[in-house]
Amino acid sequence: MELLDGMLQKDKDEFKRISNRLLSSCFICKENQASRSDYYFVLKYREKFRDLLDVLGYRLEINEEYGVIQLTNPQNYNHLNLKLYESIILLIIRILYDEKKRELSAVNEVIVNLGDIQDKYLSLKIRDKMIDKTTMRNALSLFRRFQLIETLDKDLTNEESRILIYDSILMAVRVEDIRQTYEKLEQSRKGKTANEETDTDEAD
Repeated sequence: MELLDGMLQKDKDEFKRISNRLLSSCFICKENQASRSDYYFVLKYREKFRDLLDVLGYRLEINEEYGVIQLTNPQNYNHLNLKLYESIILLIIRILYDEKKRELSAVNEVIVNLGDIQDKYLSLKIRDKMIDKTTMRNALSLFRRFQLIETLDKDLTNEESRILIYDSILMAVRVEDIRQTYEKLEQSRKGKTANEETDTDEAD
């Protein structure tokens, strides 16, 4: 493969591994201890990665300020369609990230717990009960896979369990995404209200 000419075999193997990792998870975060070396490897060979990914129709975005590498696709081939509650939880995580950053300012790590997510969910008045534990656990596992968060405690049913939010959340959930999620929530509320009114009419 001419693209890899001049590279040591060890680096060629790493290049292939990290390319596949990007294609499957879309993000690499410097803040993640397990992927920090991958982050610097991509920086070292960024032009080679860009050349390869460009042929495949992908774009490599590198934000050195946040320490995040993201793989995007103009045709949205790697776009993940989230379920409504996954979108809501992701939105809440982004909101909590922004709030914690304003509070902590100089502190790099943003850590919240499951109770924070549930409290914010209830404050949005989507429903009058908390997100069920299975939905929460599945959503967090998905976000962890894409390096948006890291779970710091094993028990994801305990409200005190902590979650580290990576800066990649800023690239995964942009302002436009927040607006669209709020629109979905509003539609969901309207649908719920309409159903309640119908039930009331039938009862009368």
